[in-house]
Amino acid sequence: MSIFDFLKEHEIPYKDKELIHRAFVHSSYVNEHKIEDGDNERLEFMGDAVLQVYSAQRLYEIKPELKEGLMSTRRSNLVSEKALAQIVRENSLNDYLLLGAGEEKTGGRNRESIMADMFEALTGAIYLDQGFEVVYRFLDQMMMKHIEEIDERTFDYKTRLQEYVQADTRKSIVYETLEMKGPSNSPEFVIAVKIDDLTYGVGRGTSKKEAQKNAAKDALKKMAVL
Repeated sequence: MSIFDFLKEHEIPYKDKELIHRAFVHSSYVNEHKIEDGDNERLEFMGDAVLQVYSAQRLYEIKPELKEGLMSTRRSNLVSEKALAQIVRENSLNDYLLLGAGEEKTGGRNRESIMADMFEALTGAIYLDQGFEVVYRFLDQMMMKHIEEIDERTFDYKTRLQEYVQADTRKSIVYETLEMKGPSNSPEFVIAVKIDDLTYGVGRGTSKKEAQKNAAKDALKKMAVL
């Protein structure tokens, strides 16, 4: 199976096969084979810009709306080297990489930096060949599930609850520990979040902070905010 079979399978059209092919040419391959067409670094530059715009737009479209700070954090996560390399692995796109023998022997085909650069280059190539509509279709297939997943490490449920409750009211939010059980080196906390003395959510966690976060998340779900 070639990259062109992959694109056909995903209903991504293309015209310039050489441009698509170049997205997978690493500099080590160019240096070793003395080819004139060049490596994928210029396409990588273009793809990085396209990914920034794409991820910003998709995050902007999420409902309920995300705050600017959270959008920035999640965009950084989505287009990080680690995240793009994971997308490459999920779709076995690194199978199509062209590497020099030395780079191949040292594990370059599975190196995150090389995989991420290649994905950026492919994004740039599809954009240059077909424009925004098609490259967005491609990126939706590759990235949408990651965009839709709420990142537990960056999503601040307590702040979100605070902002939601106090947007129209002056109600007070209180976190109350209901229970602490287990040994001291591995406790479990059960905490309720109360709004004007009414319990809206309950959360569990191995720390008070985690239990409070889960309680806020529970409250937001029950209030149909998440």
